[in-house]
Amino acid sequence: MTRPAVPGGFTLLEVIIALIVAGIAAAVLFEAVGTGLHATQTASMYDQAIVRAKSRLTVATHGTALAAGDWRGSDGGGFRYRLRVAPAGSAALRPAGLVGPRASVSFPVVLYAVSVWIGWNDGGTERSVRLDTEQVGG
Repeated sequence: MTRPAVPGGFTLLEVIIALIVAGIAAAVLFEAVGTGLHATQTASMYDQAIVRAKSRLTVATHGTALAAGDWRGSDGGGFRYRLRVAPAGSAALRPAGLVGPRASVSFPVVLYAVSVWIGWNDGGTERSVRLDTEQVGG
């Protein structure tokens, strides 16, 4: 009596298909890792831009008397900035509680809109952060 042949391993076609599936899975995995690393780097750049914008805003509003203007330049590390100060409104204030000749004295006050943009190039994509505030100036 002869025994029927029992398959004892994989065929060449099965091995090729398994290698193709494993290659596709590896390619998808590498793509996901690359996307995750790029997203992490982009988030880090946004964090740096926000810190730089806050710093520029603080210097502009607390450094010297505000004056209308538009300034641009390099902020280092591949970042560039734009600072814009523009009058948003004005009023004449009169101090309360004064009597006599000084009671009619008023002081001009200007409200300035202050905007800071920090921009950078992220692999061909232009990105930016903008912070705005209003500050009273003389």
